[in-house]
Amino acid sequence: MTMNNGMITYSKTGKLNVPAYPIIPFIEGDGVGPDTWKASQGVIDEAVSKSYGDRRKVRWLEVLAGGKGFHQTGSWLPEETVRRIKAHRVAIKGPLTTPVGKGIRSINVRIRQELDLYACLRPVKYIPGVPSPMKRPEDIDMVVFRENTEDVYMGLEWEAGSAIVRKIGDLVQQEDGRRIRSDAGIGLKPISRFGTHRLVRMAVEYALEHQKRSVTLVHKGNIMKYTEGAFRTWGYEVAKKSFGKSIVIEEDLAKEHGGKIPKGKIVMKDRIADAMFQQILLRPGEYDVLAMPNLNGDYMSDALAAMAGGLGMAPGANIGNGYALFEATHGTAPKYAGQDKVNPGSLILSGAMMLDYLGWKEAADRIRKGLLKAVEEKRVTYDLARQMQGAVEVKCSEFAAAVIGNL
Repeated sequence: MTMNNGMITYSKTGKLNVPAYPIIPFIEGDGVGPDTWKASQGVIDEAVSKSYGDRRKVRWLEVLAGGKGFHQTGSWLPEETVRRIKAHRVAIKGPLTTPVGKGIRSINVRIRQELDLYACLRPVKYIPGVPSPMKRPEDIDMVVFRENTEDVYMGLEWEAGSAIVRKIGDLVQQEDGRRIRSDAGIGLKPISRFGTHRLVRMAVEYALEHQKRSVTLVHKGNIMKYTEGAFRTWGYEVAKKSFGKSIVIEEDLAKEHGGKIPKGKIVMKDRIADAMFQQILLRPGEYDVLAMPNLNGDYMSDALAAMAGGLGMAPGANIGNGYALFEATHGTAPKYAGQDKVNPGSLILSGAMMLDYLGWKEAADRIRKGLLKAVEEKRVTYDLARQMQGAVEVKCSEFAAAVIGNL
């Protein structure tokens, strides 16, 4: 580790160089964000201290976004925030407000697009003792790779009756012969070979590195043939071209390998999105890594989180080439703001993912074990306590203290 004035660097060979005392920007978030961030920061700092003593330490740098950014600078996402995250390469954030149906565009989406954080990584693994609607929740151990920059999330949509909607409607009728209703809003859904290739490549690399059994492409290609169907085609394309010696296609498994996965290889398969929703409920143990377009990934990762205890315990990361932003996956829950009430588990576990990314795995593992122990002791926040027999309901800060006590 080099000091390098606290700046994390990224080499031409794709290696992250992390100093002993890195500067990490953080956005505390809106609503319950300040509560969960304070709790999570304490856990992260204590885990690093217990793991490395004075040899390593995170130096936190607050940057502004959301309501706090708007109130202090007049901008929901100040340029200075994006500039600092780019400079320091790794950041962490709480939930940010996104209005529904009107108002500002999603700040989360803007940050992902500004930094080209093309992969949303959502690991979902059941935590023993956490309430689950599943009969066998222990079978849930999946990692979602959600394409983060394309699909309908690009924000290419226009209001009904607008000039551009009329032009698009006229163009479709002239070129395709079909008519779009005049009172319809219109959105575009771009999915590219480039975007698909780099997402699926990252998913396969992850599966190989972590010795997973399979990567599944999840799509609605039977209906949207030239977007999601193309995602499937291009996903297999990059898998065969770049990882041909390390994968076996599912349809070849039975006829060429007797139904058994060859040693050292992973299975590439695909599923229609609606069928996949059934599969994660009925046969979760058959799936390891899921790669999918943006909208499918949003739905699927939230459904998986519900199966494993809810969004309060679901971590997430947005990864690009040399940049990473770790985040709570739940919303701002404004009615609980400032009450020291909500579950900080999502952000705490996202912090553990951040430490993994930095190469500080001892501290990351310490956090996960500490959180597991707190749940095992049934000292949990209200969302879990109301579903766990014999649980002791604790505040957000008290749950963090319980995790720290088990580090």
